[in-house]
Amino acid sequence: MQGRIHSLESFGTVDGPGTRFVVFVQGCPMRCAYCHNPDTWEMNGGTLMEPSYIIEQYERNSAFYTNGGGLTVTGGEPLMQIDFLIDLFTLAKQRNIHTCIDSSGIAYNPDSTAQREKLDRLMGMTDLVMLDIKHIDPEKHKELTQQPNTNILKFAEYLNEKHVDMWIRHVVVPGITDDEKYLFDLGYFIGQFSNLKALDVLPYHTMGEAKYEKLGMKYKLAGVPAMDKTLLLDKKQAILNGIKKRRAELEK
Repeated sequence: MQGRIHSLESFGTVDGPGTRFVVFVQGCPMRCAYCHNPDTWEMNGGTLMEPSYIIEQYERNSAFYTNGGGLTVTGGEPLMQIDFLIDLFTLAKQRNIHTCIDSSGIAYNPDSTAQREKLDRLMGMTDLVMLDIKHIDPEKHKELTQQPNTNILKFAEYLNEKHVDMWIRHVVVPGITDDEKYLFDLGYFIGQFSNLKALDVLPYHTMGEAKYEKLGMKYKLAGVPAMDKTLLLDKKQAILNGIKKRRAELEK
C-alpha cells in the first residue's frame, strides 16, 4: 500500500526517543491556527511512496538510530493512512525497528468497527504514540483547530485500553492555550492513564509565519508573540498539578 508522503527527514531529534528517521505524511483535516506545515494539509498532494522504499532509506542510516531511536511517522495526520502504516510498520517490526506515531488523534472514529480492527492491528506494532492535544476545552479547541476534540480524547482512552505507551504534547500559545485552569483540566484528564510516559510542554513560536507568506496564505495568529520560555515551567506545573489530583483521587 503506497502512502502519500510530504517529505522524509533522516535525523530527527524531537520526534520521539533518540535519533529518528521521520516520515511526514501528506493530508490533515485539522486547521490549527499555529500549524507550521500548512503545505501538508492537502489530502491529494505529496509523493506516492512504497513502504519498502522508506525502510530502504531508513537502513541507509540505521547506525545513527541505535541510541534508542527508530522510525516516527508524523504529518499531516498519519492515521488518515492506516493501511499504509500497517504495511510500513509490518516491515519495520520485521527489522526490530522502534515505531512511533505522532498524531493529533483527529482521524479516530470510535463508531467504526472496520477502523477499530485496523487500528488494533496497527497498535500491535506501535511502540509509542505521541498525542498532541491542542486544547482540552471543546469550544476553544474548535476555535483553534476548526475541529472538535471529542474523538481525540476518546483516542487517548483507546491507547490506554490497548496499553500503548503515550507521550502527551501540548503547545502553549499566549492568550490561547496558556490559561492555568485549562492546563489543570488537561492534566486532570490525562492523569487517569497508566500508559502516560511523558509530557512535552512546547512553547509557541512564530517561525511558521514566513511559510504562510511564501504560500500566499493568511496567518491567523499574526501579532501573537512567541511564548516566553521562562514561563513554561509554571505552565507545565499547572498540568502536573492536574495529573497529581486525578491520580490521588484514583488511589482512594
